[in-house]
Amino acid sequence: MTRIDSVLLPELDGPVPATLPSALGLLSLALGVGALVAPGPVARLTGVDDSPSARAVLPAVGLRELGSAAGLLSGRRPAGSAWSRVAGDVMDLTLLGRALADRSGERRRRVALSTLAIAGITAVDVLSAVRIGRAQRARARVIRMEIAVTVNRSPAEAYRFWRDMENLPRFMAHLESVRPDDLRRSHWIARGPAGHRVEWDAEIIDDQPNKSITWRSLPGTRVPNAGRVRFVPAPGDRGTEVRVELRYAPPAGALGRVVAKLFGEEPEQQVRDDLRRFKQVLETGEVVRSEGSPNGISVRQQAMQRPAQPLPSSRR
Repeated sequence: MTRIDSVLLPELDGPVPATLPSALGLLSLALGVGALVAPGPVARLTGVDDSPSARAVLPAVGLRELGSAAGLLSGRRPAGSAWSRVAGDVMDLTLLGRALADRSGERRRRVALSTLAIAGITAVDVLSAVRIGRAQRARARVIRMEIAVTVNRSPAEAYRFWRDMENLPRFMAHLESVRPDDLRRSHWIARGPAGHRVEWDAEIIDDQPNKSITWRSLPGTRVPNAGRVRFVPAPGDRGTEVRVELRYAPPAGALGRVVAKLFGEEPEQQVRDDLRRFKQVLETGEVVRSEGSPNGISVRQQAMQRPAQPLPSSRR
């Protein structure tokens, strides 16, 4: 996982802490070890110590919990393992319901308390499984790209231009405006097709003057994104290599289709075009265009232009 992934992916979890699968895994591990190592005390605690089958059932429950723990802690199948805990909870509630009907007195009280505890754990497991699944699907949609361009300017000059967030729409075709709120936070507006707008707030989380800038969207954005731009002296004193890493997760549904059109069918090519315009603006002060450019001089108009094509013979 790259630095940008570690910045972006927790944001995709929304209200779920990034450590939730690990916490559930540790809980399953503790329950599994307890059921395997000390089935007698666990049976007395839950009120089923008078059942001959309890000592056989509890180790099976322990093995099931260890299986869930392995999936959650390894990170290979967090959503599936979370749902396996839910299935196990339902099985436990079924067994406890039968035990409750056959008990009385102190044992019935212990079974009832165990049932309430497992019901609470089940509710937590269901919510956790839903949220982990959503985060996993969002991660699968993440678009990753790493692009570089060499500009004939020093790292300090390139950094200063990029660090002034209001400069970004001068070369990023999809941006309408970036409004700084303070030294680290800013409000971004991107204009999409058919007048649609996508807005979000972002923050700079790592700023190394003349070296790099790392940013990410703030919680609550409908299009989670993060990026880092590095300014590296080019070999042979040829200026600066500007290296951009970008991650964003287009949402599903109608908004997702708008975002896809906004960023184009080939988002990597669009970022390359943005960096080419960055090079032109930094080196010449403007986006270079030919006299025959029909769509005006704004960045957005330039991005909409297409290469010239020969006229049909009927129109020559």
